[in-house]
Amino acid sequence: MKKILFILHLPPPVHGSSMVGQSIKNSRLINTSFDCSYINLLVSRKINETGKFSFLKIIRFVGVWYELLLNILEKKPEACYLALSTTGLSFYKDALLVFWLRLFKIKRIYHLHNKGVSHNDRNKINKLLYKFVFKDASVILLSDKLYRDIEYFVPSSQVYICPNGIDNLIVEPRIYLKDKSPVNILFLSNLIESKGVSTLLDACVILQEKELEFECSFVGAEGDINITQFDAKVLEHKIGNRVTYLGRKFGEEKQAEFARADIFAFPTYYSNECFPLVILEAMFAGLPVVSTFEGGIPDIVDDGITGFLVPQKDTEALAAKLEVLIRDTELRRQQGEAGKQKFEKEFTLERFEHRLMEILQSIIV
Repeated sequence: MKKILFILHLPPPVHGSSMVGQSIKNSRLINTSFDCSYINLLVSRKINETGKFSFLKIIRFVGVWYELLLNILEKKPEACYLALSTTGLSFYKDALLVFWLRLFKIKRIYHLHNKGVSHNDRNKINKLLYKFVFKDASVILLSDKLYRDIEYFVPSSQVYICPNGIDNLIVEPRIYLKDKSPVNILFLSNLIESKGVSTLLDACVILQEKELEFECSFVGAEGDINITQFDAKVLEHKIGNRVTYLGRKFGEEKQAEFARADIFAFPTYYSNECFPLVILEAMFAGLPVVSTFEGGIPDIVDDGITGFLVPQKDTEALAAKLEVLIRDTELRRQQGEAGKQKFEKEFTLERFEHRLMEILQSIIV
């Protein structure tokens, strides 16, 4: 049985990469197919530590570095799967881990849950580091649309595509009422400007001016927009009777919001957006999705079939597509069901595990 060392992001904190990492660690299929060892790469072990410097995090990273060296010497893995960060301080930390892997000539498999290489390689030091890190490595991408970000450093022959998958949620069967009023639009993400918060609020103004019957619920933690700033925007736009901020929701409470919603809106232009798991959750819940041409989203949402895609920051286009769905119950039903069928065919956790296992087996021959 081939030995693989998995260096993963594991929760907490909870984000796309850590959710995938936990799924891999818990996968019976992966663990029975390979002789697996695991290291938690994250040095932020609590949600409130994310993005903040501390000496404790430095100590934790030294521990990761030491644990990697110990694992290499004692278990002698034939390959290492690394959830590589490609930008920021995390990239430099990961590059130090790659040093050990290259020194001991261990086959490297990078699973990228972020992007930004094509922008950061303008710095000469970064360019040298990218060449060092990606040399002779295999790379797993979430979508073929993300390849252009790394094509300068990685030949296409070393690239594999493995879309994320999630476990089935427990959501009540959707009931489509012909004259349901108001129609509920759901936004679920942290209140981050580049996730499209202001874009959606501006679209709500347009929808209100057209006297459409709708409500828009925002679910998520505060980000670079706090609750005071959010409330001020709502008050300024005079849409307080249409828009509600519900805070963070987890588990059954989050599932209840998906069950209550009629449309999922996610007008992101976040520069690091790759393959948002929240869209997969919305599709499983049977919701038509209105999102943007960002990252791998066009591989998730089939424009005009499972929802609509609009250009980033285009308030008018977003409002227009939301209006179409608000006015047409049957279209919401058709797109929601098409999205659920696509989820069940392509984005289940079982499908993800099988794809990943096949990729790993093809690399480790």
